[in-house]
Amino acid sequence: NQYPDIEGFQKQIDIKQLSFRMDTRNILVKELKNQYLNLNTSVKTKQNIQSLLNENTFTITTGHQLNLFTGPLYFLYKIISTINLTKLLKKEFPKYNFVPIYWMATEDHDFEEIQFFNFDENKIKWKKETSGAVGRLPTQGLDQVFDNFSKQLGNNKNAIEIKRLFQNSYIEHDNLTDATRYLANELFSAYGLIILDADKIELKKQFAPFVKDELSNQTCFNEVTKTNEQLSKNYKVQVNPREVNLFYLDKNIRERIIFEDDMYKINNSNLSFTPDEILQEVENYPEKFSPNVLMRPLYQEVILPNLCYIGGGGELAYWLELKNYFGKIEIPFPILLLRNSALLVTKKQIDKMNKLNISAEDIFLKQNSLVNKKVKDLSDIEIDFSNQRFLLKKMFSDLEELSNCTDRSFLGAVKAQEKKQLNGIDKLEKRLLIAQKRKLKEIVNRITLIQNEIFPKNSLQERYANFSKFYLSNGKELIPILFDALQPLDQEFDIIEI
Repeated sequence: NQYPDIEGFQKQIDIKQLSFRMDTRNILVKELKNQYLNLNTSVKTKQNIQSLLNENTFTITTGHQLNLFTGPLYFLYKIISTINLTKLLKKEFPKYNFVPIYWMATEDHDFEEIQFFNFDENKIKWKKETSGAVGRLPTQGLDQVFDNFSKQLGNNKNAIEIKRLFQNSYIEHDNLTDATRYLANELFSAYGLIILDADKIELKKQFAPFVKDELSNQTCFNEVTKTNEQLSKNYKVQVNPREVNLFYLDKNIRERIIFEDDMYKINNSNLSFTPDEILQEVENYPEKFSPNVLMRPLYQEVILPNLCYIGGGGELAYWLELKNYFGKIEIPFPILLLRNSALLVTKKQIDKMNKLNISAEDIFLKQNSLVNKKVKDLSDIEIDFSNQRFLLKKMFSDLEELSNCTDRSFLGAVKAQEKKQLNGIDKLEKRLLIAQKRKLKEIVNRITLIQNEIFPKNSLQERYANFSKFYLSNGKELIPILFDALQPLDQEFDIIEI
C-alpha cells in the first residue's frame, strides 16, 4: 500500500485516520484495561492504552506465537523493532501518538511449534497432551520444566533473575495467555508495550460482519486465489487459501469449518450447521469463530488503528497475498516492514575471528565454503587450478577447430576427452585441498568451532537460541543494548557485540 519510509507513513496516517471509528477505539481501550487489571502496569503503558481513545493515536503491531519462555531470539527483535519504530515516528510526526502492540497468537493451535526453547545445546521441552487454542492451555506440568531448566542455569545473580522470570510467569499463572502476557510485560513494560489477547467476545463482535461475509461469499478465498495466480508466475506462494478461512473455537477444540453438501461442518466433530444456522451462530457467539492465518491480519486491522505490521520474511510473504482482499472489503492495507535481524557476538568471539582473519562477511558462509576459503588463504601453495582449466579449455578449443576442418565425427571424441580431463583437474584440486586441510587441521578445527558457536546447529542464531543464554552473562543490560542497535527502517542485518 505504502512503502516503509517517512513519506509512506504520512500517507498511511491520512488513510487510517479517515477510516477508523471512535466507537472501535472505545471498545479496544475498555478491553485492554480489563486485560491489564491484574498486571503491574508501567505508567508508560497505561498512558499508551489511554491515548488510544484519541483520534491522533495509531498503533505499530507485531505478532508472535506463545512460545515457551519467548522461544527464539527474534521474538525480542520483533518487539524491539516495533517499539523503536514508534519512537522514530513520534520524532517525525510530533502531533501524533504511536503505540507499540504485541499481538499474542492465543488462538493458534500448533502446540508442537511452541512447546520448547533451546538453552545452549539442550532443548527445554514442555511435554503435554493438548487440543484447542494454545492460549487457553493450563500451565500444569511447567513446574517440572522449571526444575529442569533451573539445574542448567547455575546460581549467579542473572541466573536467579531468569528463574524469577520463569517461575512468576509460568508457575504463578493458570494459563499460557496470562503467563506470556506477564513475561512480555516484565521485559518491555518500561518501554510502553501493549500486549493484546484478541480472543475476546467484545473484539470478536467487531469482526463478526467479516466472518459472515467469509461464510456467505468466500471473499478471502476468491480474492487471494486470484492474487496467488499472479504471484505464482514469479514467486513461491506462501499460503493457499481454503474455501472457508475460519476455525470453530470452543472449550477444547479449534477445528476448520468446511462447507460441504450445503452444510457447514466442523472438522473432526459431529457439529454441523445450515447456512442460516451458522450465520445465527456468529450473531449469538462471535467468540466461537477464529480467523486462520489469512484472515487474522484482517482481524488485526479491523480492531486496531494500525499503520504498520512488522514481521519476518515468511509472515510478510503471506501478507502480500492479501492486498486485493483488503481492497475488496475496503479495509486499509497496512505498511509492511521486515523485522530487524541480528547476530550477538562476544568480544572473545570477535578476538577469535580476528586471529583467524575471519571477516563479518566470511562468518556467514556455509561451513565447508568458509573452511575451504581460509585454507586456500593460509596455504603456502596455490590451491586454485583455474589457470590450468583455462589452458586445458584453450587446447581443446583448438582441437575442436581442427576437427571441424577435417572429420566432424572426431568432435564427439574431443568433447568427451575434454570433460574427462576437466573432471580430473577438479579431483586433483579437491585432493590437494583435503591434504592441506589435514596439514592445517588445528586451524580448521578452530574455524569450525567459532562458527558453530555463533551459528548453533548450522542455523541463524536468532532462529535457534533463547534470550536466557545471553541474559545469563549480560543481565538487565541485554535489552537496552538491543534497543540501541536495532533501527527498524535501516533494513540491515546487525552484528552486535555484547
